[in-house]
Amino acid sequence: MPTAVAATAAATGTAKAAGGRGGQPGRKVPAFVWALPPIALLSLFFLYPLALVVQQSVQPDSGGTSLQPYSDVFASEAFREALGTTVWLAVGATVGCLVLGFALALVIAFVPFPGGKAVSRFIDVFLSFPSFLITLALLFVYGTKGMANGVWTDATGAAEGPFQFLTTPWGVLLAEITYFTPFVMRPLLAAFSQLDTAQLEVASSLGAKPWRIVRRVILPEALPALAAGGSLVLVMCLNEFGIVLFTGAKGVTTLPMLVYSKAILESDYPAACVVAVVNIAISVGLYGLYRVVSRRVGA
Repeated sequence: MPTAVAATAAATGTAKAAGGRGGQPGRKVPAFVWALPPIALLSLFFLYPLALVVQQSVQPDSGGTSLQPYSDVFASEAFREALGTTVWLAVGATVGCLVLGFALALVIAFVPFPGGKAVSRFIDVFLSFPSFLITLALLFVYGTKGMANGVWTDATGAAEGPFQFLTTPWGVLLAEITYFTPFVMRPLLAAFSQLDTAQLEVASSLGAKPWRIVRRVILPEALPALAAGGSLVLVMCLNEFGIVLFTGAKGVTTLPMLVYSKAILESDYPAACVVAVVNIAISVGLYGLYRVVSRRVGA
Protein backbone atom coordinates (compact mmCIF):
# COMPACT_ATOMS: atom_id res chain seq x y z
CA MET A 1 0.00 0.00 0.00
CA PRO A 2 2.77 2.52 0.83
CA THR A 3 4.39 1.59 -2.47
CA ALA A 4 1.19 2.48 -4.38
CA VAL A 5 0.88 5.81 -2.57
CA ALA A 6 4.50 6.63 -3.29
CA ALA A 7 4.07 5.73 -6.96
CA THR A 8 0.99 7.97 -7.22
CA ALA A 9 2.82 10.86 -5.58
CA ALA A 10 5.80 10.38 -7.88
CA ALA A 11 3.58 10.33 -10.94
CA THR A 12 1.83 13.49 -9.81
CA GLY A 13 5.14 15.21 -9.18
CA THR A 14 6.41 14.17 -12.60
CA ALA A 15 3.28 15.52 -14.29
CA LYS A 16 3.61 18.84 -12.47
CA ALA A 17 7.28 19.06 -13.39
CA ALA A 18 6.50 18.29 -17.03
CA GLY A 19 3.77 20.89 -17.04
CA GLY A 20 6.12 23.42 -15.51
CA ARG A 21 8.91 22.71 -18.00
CA GLY A 22 7.26 22.05 -21.32
CA GLY A 23 3.53 22.61 -20.90
CA GLN A 24 1.51 25.78 -20.42
CA PRO A 25 -0.50 25.97 -17.21
CA GLY A 26 -4.25 26.60 -17.66
CA ARG A 27 -5.11 30.27 -17.87
CA LYS A 28 -8.41 31.76 -16.73
CA VAL A 29 -10.42 33.52 -19.40
CA PRO A 30 -10.75 37.25 -18.57
CA ALA A 31 -14.21 38.24 -17.36
CA PHE A 32 -14.69 40.84 -20.10
CA VAL A 33 -14.49 38.09 -22.75
CA TRP A 34 -17.67 36.49 -21.39
CA ALA A 35 -19.38 39.89 -21.44
CA LEU A 36 -18.66 40.48 -25.13
CA PRO A 37 -21.43 38.23 -26.61
CA PRO A 38 -24.34 39.79 -24.65
CA ILE A 39 -22.92 43.27 -25.27
CA ALA A 40 -22.72 42.52 -28.98
CA LEU A 41 -26.31 41.25 -29.07
CA LEU A 42 -27.54 44.26 -27.09
CA SER A 43 -25.74 46.62 -29.44
CA LEU A 44 -27.09 44.88 -32.53
CA PHE A 45 -30.75 44.58 -31.53
CA PHE A 46 -31.20 47.68 -29.34
CA LEU A 47 -28.41 50.25 -29.42
CA TYR A 48 -27.95 50.19 -33.21
CA PRO A 49 -31.67 50.81 -34.02
CA LEU A 50 -31.71 53.51 -31.33
CA ALA A 51 -28.66 55.13 -32.90
CA LEU A 52 -30.43 55.10 -36.27
CA VAL A 53 -33.42 56.90 -34.73
CA VAL A 54 -31.15 59.57 -33.23
CA GLN A 55 -29.29 59.91 -36.54
CA GLN A 56 -32.52 60.29 -38.50
CA SER A 57 -33.73 62.97 -36.07
CA VAL A 58 -30.88 65.29 -37.11
CA GLN A 59 -31.19 64.67 -40.84
CA PRO A 60 -33.95 66.85 -42.31
CA ASP A 61 -35.51 66.09 -45.66
CA SER A 62 -33.51 68.94 -47.18
CA GLY A 63 -30.33 66.96 -46.56
CA GLY A 64 -27.27 67.35 -44.39
CA THR A 65 -27.12 67.30 -40.62
CA SER A 66 -29.05 69.89 -38.67
CA LEU A 67 -31.07 70.44 -35.50
CA GLN A 68 -33.83 72.04 -37.56
CA PRO A 69 -36.18 69.05 -37.06
CA TYR A 70 -35.95 69.61 -33.30
CA SER A 71 -36.70 73.32 -33.71
CA ASP A 72 -39.69 72.58 -35.95
CA VAL A 73 -41.12 69.94 -33.63
CA PHE A 74 -40.63 71.94 -30.42
CA ALA A 75 -42.27 74.96 -32.04
CA SER A 76 -45.35 73.02 -33.15
CA GLU A 77 -48.58 73.23 -31.18
CA ALA A 78 -49.25 69.53 -31.81
CA PHE A 79 -46.09 68.51 -29.95
CA ARG A 80 -46.80 70.72 -26.94
CA GLU A 81 -50.35 69.40 -26.69
CA ALA A 82 -49.18 65.80 -27.05
CA LEU A 83 -46.52 66.31 -24.36
CA GLY A 84 -49.02 67.85 -21.94
CA THR A 85 -51.59 65.13 -22.62
CA THR A 86 -49.00 62.40 -22.15
CA VAL A 87 -47.79 63.80 -18.84
CA TRP A 88 -51.19 64.37 -17.26
CA LEU A 89 -52.53 61.01 -18.39
CA ALA A 90 -49.45 59.21 -17.07
CA VAL A 91 -49.49 61.06 -13.72
CA GLY A 92 -53.26 60.69 -13.33
CA ALA A 93 -53.17 56.99 -14.16
CA THR A 94 -50.25 56.43 -11.78
CA VAL A 95 -52.04 58.15 -8.89
CA GLY A 96 -55.21 56.20 -9.62
CA CYS A 97 -53.31 52.91 -9.79
CA LEU A 98 -51.50 53.62 -6.52
CA VAL A 99 -54.71 54.44 -4.63
CA LEU A 100 -56.80 51.63 -6.12
CA GLY A 101 -53.98 49.09 -6.04
CA PHE A 102 -53.16 49.82 -2.40
CA ALA A 103 -56.82 49.49 -1.38
CA LEU A 104 -57.35 46.23 -3.29
CA ALA A 105 -54.06 44.75 -2.06
CA LEU A 106 -55.09 45.54 1.53
CA VAL A 107 -58.37 43.68 1.09
CA ILE A 108 -56.77 40.66 -0.57
CA ALA A 109 -53.92 40.43 1.95
CA PHE A 110 -55.66 41.18 5.25
CA VAL A 111 -59.40 40.59 4.80
CA PRO A 112 -60.19 36.86 4.65
CA PHE A 113 -62.83 35.99 2.07
CA PRO A 114 -63.62 32.93 -0.06
CA GLY A 115 -61.54 32.83 -3.22
CA GLY A 116 -58.89 35.25 -1.98
CA LYS A 117 -56.04 33.03 -3.16
CA ALA A 118 -57.69 32.59 -6.55
CA VAL A 119 -57.97 36.36 -6.93
CA SER A 120 -54.30 36.74 -6.04
CA ARG A 121 -53.32 34.17 -8.67
CA PHE A 122 -55.57 35.82 -11.24
CA ILE A 123 -53.56 39.03 -10.83
CA ASP A 124 -50.48 37.18 -12.07
CA VAL A 125 -52.44 35.99 -15.10
CA PHE A 126 -53.83 39.49 -15.67
CA LEU A 127 -50.30 40.87 -16.01
CA SER A 128 -49.83 38.78 -19.15
CA PHE A 129 -52.87 40.27 -20.92
CA PRO A 130 -52.19 42.73 -23.76
CA SER A 131 -53.44 46.25 -23.10
CA PHE A 132 -55.72 46.34 -26.14
CA LEU A 133 -57.63 43.32 -24.79
CA ILE A 134 -58.68 45.26 -21.68
CA THR A 135 -59.62 48.22 -23.87
CA LEU A 136 -61.80 46.02 -26.06
CA ALA A 137 -63.52 44.65 -22.96
CA LEU A 138 -64.31 48.20 -21.83
CA LEU A 139 -65.63 48.99 -25.32
CA PHE A 140 -67.99 46.02 -25.10
CA VAL A 141 -69.34 47.33 -21.80
CA TYR A 142 -69.19 51.14 -22.05
CA GLY A 143 -68.76 51.77 -25.77
CA THR A 144 -71.29 53.66 -27.85
CA LYS A 145 -72.85 50.33 -28.87
CA GLY A 146 -71.82 48.55 -25.69
CA MET A 147 -73.88 46.59 -23.20
CA ALA A 148 -74.54 49.47 -20.78
CA ASN A 149 -75.81 51.79 -23.50
CA GLY A 150 -77.80 48.93 -25.04
CA VAL A 151 -79.60 48.23 -21.78
CA TRP A 152 -80.34 51.95 -21.37
CA THR A 153 -81.74 52.42 -24.89
CA ASP A 154 -83.85 49.24 -24.62
CA ALA A 155 -85.29 50.37 -21.30
CA THR A 156 -85.93 54.02 -22.15
CA GLY A 157 -86.28 54.02 -25.93
CA ALA A 158 -83.65 56.76 -26.20
CA ALA A 159 -81.65 57.14 -29.39
CA GLU A 160 -78.34 56.70 -27.57
CA GLY A 161 -77.10 55.75 -24.13
CA PRO A 162 -75.58 58.04 -21.51
CA PHE A 163 -72.14 56.36 -21.49
CA GLN A 164 -70.13 58.31 -24.05
CA PHE A 165 -66.97 58.94 -22.04
CA LEU A 166 -64.80 56.12 -23.35
CA THR A 167 -63.65 58.09 -26.41
CA THR A 168 -62.62 61.05 -24.23
CA PRO A 169 -59.42 61.55 -22.20
CA TRP A 170 -61.32 60.28 -19.13
CA GLY A 171 -62.04 57.04 -20.95
CA VAL A 172 -58.33 56.61 -21.73
CA LEU A 173 -57.55 57.35 -18.08
CA LEU A 174 -60.06 54.72 -16.91
CA ALA A 175 -58.64 52.13 -19.31
CA GLU A 176 -55.07 52.79 -18.17
CA ILE A 177 -56.00 52.58 -14.48
CA THR A 178 -57.90 49.34 -15.13
CA TYR A 179 -55.00 47.77 -16.97
CA PHE A 180 -52.04 48.98 -14.90
CA THR A 181 -53.44 48.62 -11.35
CA PRO A 182 -52.28 44.96 -11.07
CA PHE A 183 -48.72 46.15 -11.76
CA VAL A 184 -48.95 48.02 -8.45
CA MET A 185 -50.78 45.24 -6.62
CA ARG A 186 -48.22 42.55 -7.39
CA PRO A 187 -45.26 44.10 -5.49
CA LEU A 188 -47.63 45.23 -2.74
CA LEU A 189 -48.93 41.69 -2.17
CA ALA A 190 -45.36 40.43 -2.09
CA ALA A 191 -44.47 43.07 0.53
CA PHE A 192 -47.57 42.32 2.61
CA SER A 193 -46.72 38.61 2.64
CA GLN A 194 -43.43 39.48 4.39
CA LEU A 195 -45.08 41.72 6.99
CA ASP A 196 -44.91 40.45 10.56
CA THR A 197 -48.55 39.96 11.59
CA ALA A 198 -47.52 40.19 15.24
CA GLN A 199 -47.18 43.96 14.78
CA LEU A 200 -50.77 44.16 13.59
CA GLU A 201 -52.00 42.04 16.48
CA VAL A 202 -50.14 44.16 19.04
CA ALA A 203 -51.43 47.41 17.53
CA SER A 204 -54.98 46.04 17.49
CA SER A 205 -54.74 44.80 21.11
CA LEU A 206 -53.61 48.29 22.17
CA GLY A 207 -56.82 49.73 20.74
CA ALA A 208 -55.53 51.14 17.45
CA LYS A 209 -58.26 51.56 14.85
CA PRO A 210 -57.88 49.92 11.41
CA TRP A 211 -57.05 53.16 9.61
CA ARG A 212 -54.38 53.98 12.20
CA ILE A 213 -52.87 50.52 11.77
CA VAL A 214 -52.78 51.01 8.03
CA ARG A 215 -51.19 54.45 8.32
CA ARG A 216 -48.66 53.71 11.06
CA VAL A 217 -47.76 50.04 10.49
CA ILE A 218 -48.69 48.85 6.99
CA LEU A 219 -48.03 51.96 4.90
CA PRO A 220 -44.35 52.40 5.97
CA GLU A 221 -43.68 48.78 5.02
CA ALA A 222 -45.44 49.27 1.70
CA LEU A 223 -43.50 52.39 0.61
CA PRO A 224 -40.75 50.51 -1.29
CA ALA A 225 -43.36 48.44 -3.15
CA LEU A 226 -45.41 51.55 -3.90
CA ALA A 227 -42.30 53.31 -5.22
CA ALA A 228 -41.42 50.34 -7.43
CA GLY A 229 -44.94 49.76 -8.75
CA GLY A 230 -45.74 53.44 -9.20
CA SER A 231 -42.55 54.22 -11.10
CA LEU A 232 -43.10 51.21 -13.37
CA VAL A 233 -46.67 52.30 -14.12
CA LEU A 234 -45.56 55.88 -14.79
CA VAL A 235 -42.98 54.80 -17.35
CA MET A 236 -45.37 52.34 -19.01
CA CYS A 237 -48.15 54.94 -19.22
CA LEU A 238 -45.78 57.42 -20.84
CA ASN A 239 -45.12 54.88 -23.59
CA GLU A 240 -48.63 53.41 -23.89
CA PHE A 241 -49.94 53.24 -27.45
CA GLY A 242 -52.49 50.44 -27.71
CA ILE A 243 -54.98 51.79 -25.16
CA VAL A 244 -55.15 55.23 -26.77
CA LEU A 245 -55.50 53.70 -30.23
CA PHE A 246 -58.21 51.16 -29.37
CA THR A 247 -60.39 53.52 -27.35
CA GLY A 248 -60.81 55.58 -30.49
CA ALA A 249 -60.28 58.81 -28.58
CA LYS A 250 -59.75 61.13 -31.55
CA GLY A 251 -59.01 64.19 -29.45
CA VAL A 252 -56.34 62.42 -27.38
CA THR A 253 -52.85 62.56 -28.88
CA THR A 254 -49.95 61.33 -26.77
CA LEU A 255 -46.28 61.24 -27.73
CA PRO A 256 -46.45 57.62 -29.00
CA MET A 257 -49.55 58.51 -31.02
CA LEU A 258 -47.75 61.53 -32.43
CA VAL A 259 -44.85 59.30 -33.51
CA TYR A 260 -47.35 57.05 -35.28
CA SER A 261 -49.06 60.02 -36.93
CA LYS A 262 -45.83 61.61 -38.13
CA ALA A 263 -44.26 58.39 -39.39
CA ILE A 264 -47.22 56.48 -40.85
CA LEU A 265 -49.80 59.10 -41.77
CA GLU A 266 -47.57 62.03 -42.74
CA SER A 267 -44.34 60.19 -43.69
CA ASP A 268 -42.40 62.84 -41.78
CA TYR A 269 -39.70 60.54 -40.44
CA PRO A 270 -37.33 63.20 -39.01
CA ALA A 271 -40.16 64.68 -36.93
CA ALA A 272 -41.26 61.21 -35.83
CA CYS A 273 -37.72 60.40 -34.72
CA VAL A 274 -37.47 63.69 -32.82
CA VAL A 275 -40.63 62.87 -30.86
CA ALA A 276 -39.35 59.34 -30.25
CA VAL A 277 -36.04 60.67 -28.91
CA VAL A 278 -37.90 63.02 -26.54
CA ASN A 279 -40.08 60.14 -25.36
CA ILE A 280 -37.03 57.94 -24.74
CA ALA A 281 -35.22 60.75 -22.89
CA ILE A 282 -38.20 61.26 -20.56
CA SER A 283 -38.47 57.52 -19.89
CA VAL A 284 -34.76 57.13 -19.15
CA GLY A 285 -34.82 60.20 -16.90
CA LEU A 286 -37.75 58.83 -14.92
CA TYR A 287 -36.00 55.50 -14.59
CA GLY A 288 -32.94 57.24 -13.18
CA LEU A 289 -35.16 59.11 -10.71
CA TYR A 290 -36.77 55.82 -9.74
CA ARG A 291 -33.36 54.30 -8.99
CA VAL A 292 -32.48 57.23 -6.71
CA VAL A 293 -35.81 57.08 -4.87
CA SER A 294 -35.70 53.29 -4.55
CA ARG A 295 -32.28 53.45 -2.86
CA ARG A 296 -33.52 56.00 -0.34
CA VAL A 297 -36.68 54.08 0.57
CA GLY A 298 -34.88 50.75 0.52
CA ALA A 299 -36.66 49.17 -2.43
